[in-house]
Amino acid sequence: MNSGKLLIIGGNEEKCTEGDILSLFIQLSMERGGPVGILPAASQIPDEVSRDYIKVFRNLGAEEIKVLAVDTREKADDPSILGTTSELGALFITGGDQKRLSDLIRGSKLHTLLMEKWRSGMHIGGTSAGASIMGEDMIIYSEMKNNDEERLVIEMGKGFGFEKNLLIDQHFSQRARFGRLIGAIAENKELVGIGIDENTAILVNGKQFEVIGEHQVFVIDGLNGSLVDFVRSENGGEELTITDFKLHALTDGYSFNLSTRKIMKRKEA
Repeated sequence: MNSGKLLIIGGNEEKCTEGDILSLFIQLSMERGGPVGILPAASQIPDEVSRDYIKVFRNLGAEEIKVLAVDTREKADDPSILGTTSELGALFITGGDQKRLSDLIRGSKLHTLLMEKWRSGMHIGGTSAGASIMGEDMIIYSEMKNNDEERLVIEMGKGFGFEKNLLIDQHFSQRARFGRLIGAIAENKELVGIGIDENTAILVNGKQFEVIGEHQVFVIDGLNGSLVDFVRSENGGEELTITDFKLHALTDGYSFNLSTRKIMKRKEA
């Protein structure tokens, strides 16, 4: 059986019936059948976030929606939560803080079940923090240090691991995150960096993905590149000299082959 599709969203997606991205998620859930799950664990206001998505998903035609209310590690092992999850046909992971999401769920019985469900065909969507969590590795924090000189400090963490070789960043152009993603890829060249703009998504299906939405998706490929020099300042920041990294920029309708690391032909309307 094929694994489910992953709809990975750069955040701030349109939450209306005209929005292409969430409409696609509900379409996928209907094709699969079964209830739609919402996992708001990344958020500090999970009830409010859940209500917003329940309203949108119902307007888009979802009939049965289940909220996985996980706010402690104990609940990530709770039999009732696991029972609800086992019934789902699709799951949506909301935004918030990806470190909080990982701390609550990674390594739990719920994490194991999500992997099993996805591998058996359950579709999973995620936005913002829910996008970053899709990879095995993720950026959980970055900050400009402003002591004597400006330096970018990046902290890495572990995600859910649906896609082992992707390092996903979100709100990409809107929050000027190119520097932190290329810095992370320079130190993890086996990974493919994916920077997704707001109201834009990738739909991962096997070893390729298609871009959907308003803006751009950037792919940073450092596999054949070189980290020439690395300087760490006294305040903990980093400056890199790199060469031969590849950058791809894709818009709506274009696809990317993750095996060959090449852009594919644009989908015809």
